[in-house]
Amino acid sequence: MYIPFSNIHNIGFISTRFAGTDGVSLETEKWARVFEIERFHCFYFAGELDRDPARAFLVPKAHFMEPEIRTIFNTAFGASANGVRDRQLTTKIYEIKEHLKDRLYDFIKKFNIDLLVPENALTIPLNIPLGLAITEVIAETGLPTIAHHHDFFWERQQFKTNAVWDYLNMAFPPHLPPIRHVVISSSADNQLSLRTGISGTLIPNVMDFKNPPLPPDEYANDVRQALGLDPDEHLILQPTRVVKRKGIENAIELVSRLGLKARLVISHASGDEGHDYEQRIIDYSQRMQVNTLFVSDIINDRRGTTADGRKIYTLYDIYHHADFITYPSTIEGFGNAFLEAVYFRKPILVNRYSIYTFDIKPKGFMAVEIEGYVTDEAIAHTRELLLDEKVRKRMVESNYALGEKFYSYEVLHDKLMNLMV
Repeated sequence: MYIPFSNIHNIGFISTRFAGTDGVSLETEKWARVFEIERFHCFYFAGELDRDPARAFLVPKAHFMEPEIRTIFNTAFGASANGVRDRQLTTKIYEIKEHLKDRLYDFIKKFNIDLLVPENALTIPLNIPLGLAITEVIAETGLPTIAHHHDFFWERQQFKTNAVWDYLNMAFPPHLPPIRHVVISSSADNQLSLRTGISGTLIPNVMDFKNPPLPPDEYANDVRQALGLDPDEHLILQPTRVVKRKGIENAIELVSRLGLKARLVISHASGDEGHDYEQRIIDYSQRMQVNTLFVSDIINDRRGTTADGRKIYTLYDIYHHADFITYPSTIEGFGNAFLEAVYFRKPILVNRYSIYTFDIKPKGFMAVEIEGYVTDEAIAHTRELLLDEKVRKRMVESNYALGEKFYSYEVLHDKLMNLMV
C-alpha cells in the first residue's frame, strides 16, 4: 500500500519508550528530524518519554518494564512455557490490550494523527498487549502505517520457547494492508519475507555525516582526567550495555594482550537483563589484569551532575577522547556503535556479526576483525592503529567517506520520502 504524501500532516510514533540512548529512541529521533524538515508534525506515544510534553502522550502500561507487563513477559517466555497458556494469562493480556487500545484511540484523536509509526513495538514482543493493541487499531481504522522493525523475536533465542505463538503470529509483525514494513538490514528483509510473506523496505540506521561532530568543548575537555587516565594511557571504549551478546570478554582480552598502557571504559550498565554477566566481566577483568572502568553513572543522554557532585557527560563526549573502539558483539540488529565510531573517526574492532558481514563490510569499510575470538593478527593490527597515525588516519577517513555515501541523513531522507509517494 502506498501512503498518499499529500494527505499526511501529523505522524504518531509509538513504542514502549522514547528516552535515553537506546537504538530505537535514537533512530526515532533521526526519522522525526527528517519528517520535520518536510514540515510534518511528530507526536509520541510510549510508557517513558523525554520528548516535548506538548507532543507526548504518556501511558505507563506501554512500558516493557511496567510490573504487570513484565509479569506477562516472564510467564509467556519463562522456562516453564511449553506452548500452553493459562487462561488467567490470556485474560490479563486482553484486559491490558483493551486499556492500551483506548489510550491509542485517545492519542490519535488528540493529535489528529494521519500516519502511525510503531517503533519496534510490532517487532520484538517485550510488551505483548501493546503489540496486539496497535495491530487491532490499525485493522479497525485503516490508518496508514510505517512499521519500523529493529530486531525480530526470531533473532533471539529467549523467545523460541513460549506460550504465545498465536500472538506472535498475529502482531509481531502483523500482515495488514495499511502497513508498510521497514527493516534495517538485508538479513531481516530476507527473514521477514521467508517467515511471513511480507515484503519489506530496507532503510539502514544513519548518522549526520554531512555535519561532522564538533570538537570537544570546554565542558568535555576534562573527560580523561575525570576517568582517571594518565596522559600516556590509551582509552579503549566499549560503547555498549553489559550484556552477554556484546562479547565483552574479547575486548578485555584485546586490552590485556596489547602490551600497551591502556584502560577499557564500558559506557553503559547491564540494564534490564540482569547483573550476572556484569559480575562475570568484573571477575574476568581482574583475572586478565585489565583496568576496566564501568562509567554508566557519569554517562547520560544529557549533561548534568551526579548526586555526589561529579560531572555527567554524554556518550559523544567520551567518543571524542577515545583512542580505539571495541565492538565484539555476536548479535546486533544493525550496529549503531559501528556507525558512531566511523562518525567520530575512530578505529574499531568488530566481531564479524552477520549484519556487518553481509551489509556493512561489502561496502568497503575497514576494521580490525575477529570471528569469535581474539587472534595475534587482531592484536598486531590494533597496536599498529594505536601507534601509527598515518595508518589510523587512512582507515578512519576512508570509513567516514563511505559512511557519508551509504549511511547519511540524506540517504534516510530519500528512502523515507520514497515511502510517502
